[in-house]
Amino acid sequence: MSWLYLVLAGITEIGWPVGLKLAQSGQYKWLGIIMAISFMAISGTLLFFAQKTIPMGTAYAVWTGIGAAGTFLVGVFVYGDASSLVRYFGVFLILSGVVLLKVGH
Repeated sequence: MSWLYLVLAGITEIGWPVGLKLAQSGQYKWLGIIMAISFMAISGTLLFFAQKTIPMGTAYAVWTGIGAAGTFLVGVFVYGDASSLVRYFGVFLILSGVVLLKVGH
């Protein structure tokens, strides 16, 4: 169950940078701020539950890896951030590291 919490924590980690991006637009400023704070709280709470049985270093690395890769993809596909083969390879390396941390656990 802890790994499920950790994956969900990583996915919800994507929500707060998206909320901060949304807050930069005048029309959705407060919605974005509320969204960012809410996702931070949810993500942190899920990470707390995951760390009950998953070592802290592993949990944190997986959490940030999922969040970083997911945020990159949202940036590219939703906000039109720059994309290139090199950048996608970087995300592949992040996700490979996350998989290795799970396998080596």
